[in-house]
Amino acid sequence: MAQAIAAKHAPASRAVLFYGSCLRQQQLDGLMLDFYLIVSDYRSAYPKRWLATANRLVPPNVFYFEHGGLVAKYAVLSEADFARECSLSAYDASVFARFAQPSRLVWTADTSAEDRAIDAASMAAPALLELTRPAMTDEEARDPLDIWKRGFAFTYGAELRAERISRPNSVVDADPGRYRRFAEAAGFPRDTHSSAQQRKIALDAWKHLQSRTRRTQVARLAKASFTFAGGVDYIAWKINRHAGTDIQIKPWQRRWPLLAAVSLLPRLLRSGAVR
Repeated sequence: MAQAIAAKHAPASRAVLFYGSCLRQQQLDGLMLDFYLIVSDYRSAYPKRWLATANRLVPPNVFYFEHGGLVAKYAVLSEADFARECSLSAYDASVFARFAQPSRLVWTADTSAEDRAIDAASMAAPALLELTRPAMTDEEARDPLDIWKRGFAFTYGAELRAERISRPNSVVDADPGRYRRFAEAAGFPRDTHSSAQQRKIALDAWKHLQSRTRRTQVARLAKASFTFAGGVDYIAWKINRHAGTDIQIKPWQRRWPLLAAVSLLPRLLRSGAVR
């Protein structure tokens, strides 16, 4: 599937990364796989200029894809944007939050593309830890797993997600050894002191980052109504799966997905499916 995704955007395709809950699954039928396609530049990745412009202005573009009897969605980022969004220079929390978690590099164009993808993804975990540790007291940050859990609580709180409150803890508890190894490699825990003023600055920084992330995701959802076929059905499936709701999509909502999202929002807020 990664090769097929890359072929769709050749010759700009540089790397494909596989991530998300399907990494832990043996049976993939009925599930939607998650990929990131990394390209050299947006103009070369698309036959239509408006798609390149949309990807550049509000990255990433997200597309629905079927291959070999399986379904997936994949996001498109340039090498430059992927490197920035995995680092402390990220505009929002979406990308480094995902790649601080497990992922797999499943296709590359060449060794240079492989090296660049690995270098970029390797910045995600340190970025999350660096942003999170100053927001915690020394006692709270004694165990590196607690830094991870607090960091994921911040990032999940930044997104328009339908995840349960316990989700940040369950991500770490699923593979605590992995998160301890990554924390150690990033130099955590550190023998540092976080003052009350430093904690306030760090918490304020997270509030700004969360706000930017939510605003950006609203723009991405609006854009996805043009680029993501079946998007409103996917959104309903995702919410029903994680929040225990039973949202049924009507034919008119498929024809007008942006209006459908607006019409669903009050119900979702009342049910607590999204915040």
